[in-house]
Amino acid sequence: MTPAAAPPAGEARVPHSLRYEITVLLLLGLSFGFAYFDRMAMTFLAPFVIEDLSLNNTQIGALGAGLSLTWALGAYFVGRWSDSIGRRKPFLLAALVIFSFCSVLSGLAHSFGALFAARLVMGAAEGPFLPVCLAIMAAASADSRRGLNAGVMQNAFGSLIGTALAPIVLVWLAQAYGWRTAFYLAGVPGLVLAFLIWRCIAEPPRAAGARVKVEGLSPWSMLAHRNVLLCSIVSCFAVGSSVIGSIFMPLYLDGPLAIDPATWKWMMAVVGLCPGVGAILITALSDRIGRKPPMIVGGLMMALGPLALLYLHASPTVLTMMMFVGWMGMGIFPLFMGVVPAETLGAARAGTAMGLVVGIGEITGGVVGPVVAGQLADHFSLATALWLQIVLALGGGLTALLLAETNQRALAHRGSIA
Repeated sequence: MTPAAAPPAGEARVPHSLRYEITVLLLLGLSFGFAYFDRMAMTFLAPFVIEDLSLNNTQIGALGAGLSLTWALGAYFVGRWSDSIGRRKPFLLAALVIFSFCSVLSGLAHSFGALFAARLVMGAAEGPFLPVCLAIMAAASADSRRGLNAGVMQNAFGSLIGTALAPIVLVWLAQAYGWRTAFYLAGVPGLVLAFLIWRCIAEPPRAAGARVKVEGLSPWSMLAHRNVLLCSIVSCFAVGSSVIGSIFMPLYLDGPLAIDPATWKWMMAVVGLCPGVGAILITALSDRIGRKPPMIVGGLMMALGPLALLYLHASPTVLTMMMFVGWMGMGIFPLFMGVVPAETLGAARAGTAMGLVVGIGEITGGVVGPVVAGQLADHFSLATALWLQIVLALGGGLTALLLAETNQRALAHRGSIA
């Protein structure tokens, strides 16, 4: 295994322009936000869909698990395809158009099978979207803002649009016009953004000029690099912890803690903003002091929320504050999913490395994690699911201790002090 290295010499760089950098950040951030909006639509519209299509809880769970599975496969294989031909923009545009139409197809579905097929295709299209976006963002960013831009693009826009705005807009549309209309309209922003990206964002030069042999893009070749392997392990832990928490913390608030739904729904809405706040703080800090320390602290912070629910007998306000602080730790996601793999391998293999890390996290955390947590909760208690969430969060933070630092500016600063 090899430690992190500086990006290979001779790679072309996007000529830096602050105006262009902000344009890329805004368009990619909005695009990922609405991609996450479309993914979460099924979660918020499920009560309406269940009633209309007569679905059971197992089928609802299968819709989420199926999307997570194809998301994982698409993240790696399309990311690898992008690296193998050295192009980013065509895959980004195709993903935007496909998942937007899949949202419309979800609204047209009149059976579980049709809805399941639409969600599978949506997952395959959205899976590579994040790695490709992160690769384009890294190429357009100044070195001093690479981490911050990735955090704002992924977590700030994702949490604001996908977890804060989505439930308000989608539930209102479903109540006023029906759940099918909500799905139809959810696909419109993606098509608009595809046109704007086509007009305003250029193909990254260093991605366009780089060709990588297929054998260099295999999972085994990627995982032979220590940081990519460790980021994949962190992804297993962190994605699993966050997904389990998003499912079982509301159930614990409603059940064992007996907090009124009118209260806990706002608690979870406030917590939904945490990844965005955490991303700005943690990634900005990583640009100054390095990637490794914030990843360690952020991973460990993710255990605070469930610990507070289990042991802190306090008011909903205090519990919300503790959950907010704890879930700010999710600001590490852009680091282990994008920044560290890209800085470890360079631009030519960034899409594959990011896709692999995202895919491994989705399969373990998005598919396996909730199933295991649910079985533990059924056999023992809901508290057991929260304990699993805690263990996974701690595992992610401790795994980050083994990372090799990739922020060359931080390393140079340490060297000058020494």
